Amino acid sequence: MQNYSGEEGLQYHIQTRPGDVGRYVIMPGDPKRCEKIAAHFDNPVLIADSREYVTYTGYLDGEKVSVTSTGIGGPSASIAMEELAKCGADTFIRIGTCGGIDLDVMGGDVVVATGAIRMEGTSKEYAPIEFPAVADLDVVNALVSSCKELGFKYHTGVVQCKDAFYGQHDPQLMPVSYELLNKWEAWKRLGTKASEMESAALFIVASTLHVRCGSCFLVMGNQERNALGMENPIVHDTEEAITVAVEAIRKLIKADKE
Repeated sequence: MQNYSGEEGLQYHIQTRPGDVGRYVIMPGDPKRCEKIAAHFDNPVLIADSREYVTYTGYLDGEKVSVTSTGIGGPSASIAMEELAKCGADTFIRIGTCGGIDLDVMGGDVVVATGAIRMEGTSKEYAPIEFPAVADLDVVNALVSSCKELGFKYHTGVVQCKDAFYGQHDPQLMPVSYELLNKWEAWKRLGTKASEMESAALFIVASTLHVRCGSCFLVMGNQERNALGMENPIVHDTEEAITVAVEAIRKLIKADKE
């Protein structure tokens, strides 16, 4: 591949080099969440701030760890994972927000994704559509164990990933409303837990690169509960999901050392 950065080893988009990041990386979408996440690390240092990609590196239990934001959607998330892997990262946890689909999923809950519906475009440039987007089992187990120990209400299962936020929330306004509405009904019948925008791409890129990836989310609300007039709290504080991810990294560090 052509070197666009002008410096050997410097990653063009995220602006990091080998040695700048740890093997364990937490990946929020919002760059503004990076400092909040890095506050959980020992001795965090701002490494790079480029486009939607902000990176801090610090330590957890003596192991170098990092947080890098990805922006919104699969294309930018896949770039972050590709370039972080070139800098030495091999274990990734995506954290962020999602909207509940299954009626049991409420605002303020945590969702741990076991797999993702590939209703987006990025993953199709990596793998045939028949190949499933699944999370790494060790990462999923670490996330679930952290939820249990912290006493948080959580759900595990498949999430739906899309490229168009407003295709989800205003499908009836889209020229392809017939397809969006029919597929949404299918996701509901299949027990899909929530909708978000990055996990499918990240799980497929992780499979391509032979690295580990999992996802956990704060549920902001549930449009299906709202449509039925059910209780539907709207929650924005991502601290629980962040804490789950940080504790899961600690568990993975310990397991990898053993």
